[in-house]
Amino acid sequence: MMDNLLILVKGLPLLALGVAAGATYPPIPLDLTTPVQHRIAINSPTSVRIAWNTYQQLGQPCVQYGTSQSSLSQQSCSTSSITYPTSRTWANVVTINGLTPATTYYYKIVSTNSTLETFTSPRSPGDKTPFNISIVIDLGIYGKDGYTIDQDETKRDLIPHIDPSLNHTTIGRLRDNIDKYDFIVHPGDIGYADDWILKAHNWFDGKDGYQAITETFFNQLAPISARKPYMTSPGNHEASCQEVPLTSALCPSGQKNFTDFINRFGRVLPTAFMSTSPDQQAKVNANKARLLANPPFWYSFEYGMAHIVMIDTETDFEDAPDQPGGSAGLNGGPFGSYLRQQLDFLEADLASVDRSVTPWVIVAGHRPWYTTGTSDCQPCKKAFEPLFYKYGVDLGVFGHVHNSQRFAPVVNDTADPNGMQNPKAPMYIVAGGAGNVEGLSKVGKNMTTNRFAYDEAFSYATVNFLSEQRLQVDFINSETGAIFGSVRVV
Repeated sequence: MMDNLLILVKGLPLLALGVAAGATYPPIPLDLTTPVQHRIAINSPTSVRIAWNTYQQLGQPCVQYGTSQSSLSQQSCSTSSITYPTSRTWANVVTINGLTPATTYYYKIVSTNSTLETFTSPRSPGDKTPFNISIVIDLGIYGKDGYTIDQDETKRDLIPHIDPSLNHTTIGRLRDNIDKYDFIVHPGDIGYADDWILKAHNWFDGKDGYQAITETFFNQLAPISARKPYMTSPGNHEASCQEVPLTSALCPSGQKNFTDFINRFGRVLPTAFMSTSPDQQAKVNANKARLLANPPFWYSFEYGMAHIVMIDTETDFEDAPDQPGGSAGLNGGPFGSYLRQQLDFLEADLASVDRSVTPWVIVAGHRPWYTTGTSDCQPCKKAFEPLFYKYGVDLGVFGHVHNSQRFAPVVNDTADPNGMQNPKAPMYIVAGGAGNVEGLSKVGKNMTTNRFAYDEAFSYATVNFLSEQRLQVDFINSETGAIFGSVRVV
């Protein structure tokens, strides 16, 4: 964050020379009901939510769908069409219920100018069929308003329906591999709209720069997020209009306190699933977790062999970095009704897991507490690590540091003596190298529990649920598609 401030200060003399202003917005379609910025999410074992934006408010957003692309015989509608100050668009969401598990569906958003899309319904909890998910964190975009760095301009892949000048290697690889994974997990730093300040021509036009980057990112992601559930939680770049410390009070209404993130995902993501366990106490804990969940900040869902929890490392625990008085100076939240609501949710949720149904437990958040370099979040460690260990979390997924890392199963900075064979402590990964305007981070100082670190190219991770006993994590080079780091835990 301080690097951004230094860049701004060094560039201020340019203001006297008359820097040209004007952010480059995507064009507005003639038909204002045209759906843009598509995204879908898992809502329950038998339902998904379809979300999109339009350039006018919809009285009744509707989606037609069916199991045949030639017969969209069913329709679901809602009245959810919301916006916020400074946004040019309205966020719409429709829930589709009663889906047959693991089935291909076709859908079309009701508009005079929409296209046929497809998704696969969720696997039922307890389905032991192997599957794969993609982990993408710290993902920004390309474009002339300054969403990338000059040395990476040649690292591009063509994306359907996207201006070639806006291409991005990781999004391109997700497109190329779209039939190889079931959904995407993206815990924080989505689009980097708050980095508008890194391009001088935005200095007179920060409000529009922020919105233009936001619109462009979600348009570019849409060919993927319209087909694969896109499960998110917050990072520091969602907090306010710019990441220069102690300036959030200067942001206009709508561009502070996670407003776009809440508007875009708050009605889309789930709370927590009802327990499918025969154990009565598991059902009680699952119900408690549903009451304490607070999407889009913290929530959980189940899919096949996996129980996945999304947490908020930015606010809502003691000394959280982004909340008022926090170290990041971003003045966000809190979002719970009391300080420990998120931690109480996490404990109830983890206590509800039945390993005979979902043997693998994954928790994903933004800021890591195990990382090479200096960006470890010690308040996060104090808040979350005891619960991870107590309830046997198998894998902790984090970003924030812009490279790829893997750690041995570890607790209290001590590697589990079992290694990868039935460890009691969680294994941790950092998957923050997807690519954004700030570039990659050097690996930095090694740690005794670190087993792998990579900072040479944009990359992301996949998690392969191979069986009830075996899980594999791969790191993917976004440009080439090659696997450059792989590990299996038993």
